[in-house]
Amino acid sequence: MNFDQILSAIGGFGKYQKILYVWICLPQVLLAFHMMVSVFTGATPPHHCRESSGSAARNQSSSPGAFSLNLSLSESSCYSDDLLRDNRTERVLCEQGWVYSKETFHSTTVTEWDLVCEDSSLNSLGSSIYMSGLLVGSVLFGAMADRYGRRFTLLLSLALQAVFGVAVAFAPSFPVYVILRFVVGTTISGVIINAFVLGTEWTCTQRRMLAGIITDFAFGLGYILLAGVAYLIRDWRKLQLAISAPGFLLIFYIWVLPQSARWLLANDRREEAIALLRKAAVINGRVLPPTVQMEKCEIAGGKKQNYSAVDLVRTPQMRKRSFILFYIWFVNVLVYYGLSLGVSRLGTNLYLTQFVFGLVEIPARSLVLVVLPWSRRLSQSGFLAIGGVACLLMLTVPADHRSLLTGLAMVGKFGITASFAVIYVYTAEIFPTVIRQTGIGVSSMFARMGGVLAPMINMLHNHSPAVPLVIFGTSPLLGAVLALALPETADRPLPDTVEDAENWHMRYSSSSSSSLSSSSSSSSSKVLMCMQAYRLWTGLQDITGYRKSSSSA
Repeated sequence: MNFDQILSAIGGFGKYQKILYVWICLPQVLLAFHMMVSVFTGATPPHHCRESSGSAARNQSSSPGAFSLNLSLSESSCYSDDLLRDNRTERVLCEQGWVYSKETFHSTTVTEWDLVCEDSSLNSLGSSIYMSGLLVGSVLFGAMADRYGRRFTLLLSLALQAVFGVAVAFAPSFPVYVILRFVVGTTISGVIINAFVLGTEWTCTQRRMLAGIITDFAFGLGYILLAGVAYLIRDWRKLQLAISAPGFLLIFYIWVLPQSARWLLANDRREEAIALLRKAAVINGRVLPPTVQMEKCEIAGGKKQNYSAVDLVRTPQMRKRSFILFYIWFVNVLVYYGLSLGVSRLGTNLYLTQFVFGLVEIPARSLVLVVLPWSRRLSQSGFLAIGGVACLLMLTVPADHRSLLTGLAMVGKFGITASFAVIYVYTAEIFPTVIRQTGIGVSSMFARMGGVLAPMINMLHNHSPAVPLVIFGTSPLLGAVLALALPETADRPLPDTVEDAENWHMRYSSSSSSSLSSSSSSSSSKVLMCMQAYRLWTGLQDITGYRKSSSSA
């Protein structure tokens, strides 16, 4: 009796799992806070050179609109008055610092450490270093979870996130601030990976797609709430403290967060696994199979050979599909955070735009639930195309049409968000069972590279506003074309081995012929039952597959 059969017997998505997903979703709100807070804490308000008392008095007597007008030109905010020397006009850099507008922000990291003009690139560099923390965290906490368990690693990540998140609010200098944010970034990956894995390991195969997208809705909720919190708190240190301190409230997770029964069984801790399964069965109103059957429980794939990341590119078809998936993951994160972190450049109300950017994620993920059962390939390609075309259309809109620019940016965000939701499911179905989690892990690393590059590409806006949009527009369109070269996985058996993946079309043809033969000799109700049973048999790999393949990677 394998674990999936036991899980179905005690309830694959009953009350116990629903309560678990409540605990999993709460940290997702905090994750959105940390991921997007730099939009506000690192904002650059209007500014000009600090002048002498006489010049300052003249400026204060001028009209209020003059401040904004002068600051619309980046050069005017970096240089003081022109000087005439040897019949030549020379521009003098600000020597006495800058004066910042407090109309929108009381303070930001930019105003505190003067990250403007020649030092403006440090702001984007700090964001890239933060994103690189996610890359390091995915490797560090992923390996730690395989060795010490999902529960321990998740609790450790939450604790470190709260401690270092609060520490960021008291950073005495910009280098310290960047280092602390880097540590917070590593904990973000620790929470994302282990919360997702813990939830899926307790969920039956039929509900894993829906359950996974539920956590994405929680992230979108945090995206929306951040706009309100930032609107009420205009000081960057207080805002950082406000989004980090609630992490300490999750201390009760020590008592309510369960361990993964799959992981316990895979590590020969059967008594603890049986106790957890018995508790889940009681809460779900089910009966746990007899202990004698539990002793014979097998984790599928436990005796299979080990595979490594090399197997992703060893054979022709797997190599082609792997590189396409790696690129799509990279593009999704690149454009998602490129648009999200560049929202302040749209020129509209930052708080309202951030709120709508978060709100658009709800219909995007909802639409995925509707179209995904019909086609994975066309959904992936179509949503990427929507995101890319919207970004390119922004190039045709004059800069003074800010509402139209914002609307197109939201359409692009909609397409990329939906594409992001599709790629998780699509990747899990394309990679064969024996290297599925390895493939997802390597894909995630490419995704993090996109996150590291996104702030740097946004930095090119200072030199040429069109360059970031060209990159954010053409790269998804290329991904949309490449996605058409991937196989369709909707309503088709999942590959279990690399050989299955190589002979994908032959397997589907034989399974289709079998289905036609079955349908001609049985009633439609029996055919439906057979299809459901077959899909259950070819569901996502269990925890042992994850543990072995990820450890091999």
